[in-house]
Amino acid sequence: MTHSHDLQALLDAGLGPELHWFPEDVPLERLAGVLVGMANGSGGVILLGVSPRAGRIQGLSNPQHMVDYIFQAEVLVDPPLVLPLPQLRHTEAGVVVLVQVPAGLPHVYSLEGRYLGREGAQTNPLPARRLRQLLVERGAVQFEALPVPGATLDDLDLEKAAAYVTALGFSRGEPVEQILLQRGCLNREEGANGKAILRPNYAGLLLFGRHPQRWLPNATILAARFSGATFADRYLKQDIGGTLVDQLHQVEAFFRQNLPSVVRLVGLAHEETLEYPPEAVRELLVNAVAHRDYNLQGDNIHLNIFADRLEVHSPGGLPGPVTLDNLLEARFSRNAVIVQVLADLGFVERLGYGLDRVVRSVRKAGLRQPKFEELGGTFRVTLYGESLSPSSAQLKQVEAYRHLELNTRQEQALAYLIQNRRITSRDYQELSPEVHPETLRRDLVDLVERGVLIKVGDKRATYYILK
Repeated sequence: MTHSHDLQALLDAGLGPELHWFPEDVPLERLAGVLVGMANGSGGVILLGVSPRAGRIQGLSNPQHMVDYIFQAEVLVDPPLVLPLPQLRHTEAGVVVLVQVPAGLPHVYSLEGRYLGREGAQTNPLPARRLRQLLVERGAVQFEALPVPGATLDDLDLEKAAAYVTALGFSRGEPVEQILLQRGCLNREEGANGKAILRPNYAGLLLFGRHPQRWLPNATILAARFSGATFADRYLKQDIGGTLVDQLHQVEAFFRQNLPSVVRLVGLAHEETLEYPPEAVRELLVNAVAHRDYNLQGDNIHLNIFADRLEVHSPGGLPGPVTLDNLLEARFSRNAVIVQVLADLGFVERLGYGLDRVVRSVRKAGLRQPKFEELGGTFRVTLYGESLSPSSAQLKQVEAYRHLELNTRQEQALAYLIQNRRITSRDYQELSPEVHPETLRRDLVDLVERGVLIKVGDKRATYYILK
């Protein structure tokens, strides 16, 4: 919970540039219209419980009712919006509800046949040219939302679905099926007698199906450990199936059991650890499961562990506007429902691909930069391992610096130098990406003044070596 004194405190909390607020009695269609406009744009945030004219928090008489009201607005949208759960924010003036519309949603959304967008603080119909552009960027049909021929509610594991609903924090006794409908895992169809019925779509079966591979046989992970640097006759493999959550648990157990251990410098100490940072490998696999193209059923996700590298292959190229040049910053979800449910369960951040965290993890471990490639309709990421553990001479060299009172950043720099012989300001920034460049510059100057490093070159050609 966030305790704030007024609306300005909420605004200062960094809610984002696209912000709109409404009082408690906002008409349902108007709320849904703003949600559509933001979803067709770059996202945004809506606050409910704020006076529109005075810009003053009024609070909500029944916050939980307003949460239900938001879900009603989401279902009015075509296709239904699947958004992060609304948040209750407590202020001295009362409770407000915050609704986040993420950037990079995959569909083009409409309300009562109207395609809406945002122009400043206004919600207006999308011009024909912008609508055509949006349809091209996002694609007209999303595979995960398609109904599955022949599938019924009996094909879902309702115990797993109920556990998910409990994890979301729902306690109002609403049927599990209604929650799954709201979260985009079911479709509402007209039955033979004209009565509406619910059926699972592909996202619902992948997330909560009893036997997902009955419908999508290649929606699995093929994990393999090879003894050398190439494909060979001798290998250990596991074909991992089940729901997507089951697959993520099983593949993590596989790579933890099959990754070799190495001695790695951590600061100025050396310790035995897995060859690749587990958090980086986990992020790659979650990314593959969340973002692969499930419409391509000719191949599986592959985890290949070789003697000198680790590869993760994901069927389907990069989606929408994502390219190899912008994939560390781009925000787009091919499978918005799958991504959101995995985010609800704590597997993935809704913000984006998470590949930037992979880069930071391997850099911190002293490994080479990961390689990202698109090859024949497949997205491949390669992590490179260490061919040798630190030599006895390197480990002995570490001992020479233990008496110095260095900060953790400087220890990382020295560990990097022992293994790489030279370091630049850019190398140092990549080791500590969250630290201001001026702080890092002072670290290096301090090491030079204390006779630990020698500065070589000038300006952009500058690098540092151990004295």
